[in-house]
Amino acid sequence: MSTGRVSVQRLGVRADSCNVNGIEPGQKDRRIERVQLETDRQRIVGDVTLPPEGYQSRFSDSLNRVDVTFIPLVNAEISSIMGGDVEKRPFIVVCKSHVRIAFPVDG
Repeated sequence: MSTGRVSVQRLGVRADSCNVNGIEPGQKDRRIERVQLETDRQRIVGDVTLPPEGYQSRFSDSLNRVDVTFIPLVNAEISSIMGGDVEKRPFIVVCKSHVRIAFPVDG
């Protein structure tokens, strides 16, 4: 029976789907920001992980990085832009080319 837990280890970097925003030993502190993205069909609200300050610490910096194609989000809520039910997911990635508008959600 599957636990739903995914763990990936590649080139010495470990990602764990159940601890995406957790701080690993030796890892620098990170900042969590709640954001909203809209595609042609969906409204997606989720938490993005950013550096605490300095270089590339703004949400717009992560959107403008040419070397990053997908935006990883945790605690995501996905709904149709036409309204309806909200689907919650612990982790998703959104292709930047599908995003029409993106902004931080005031907390």
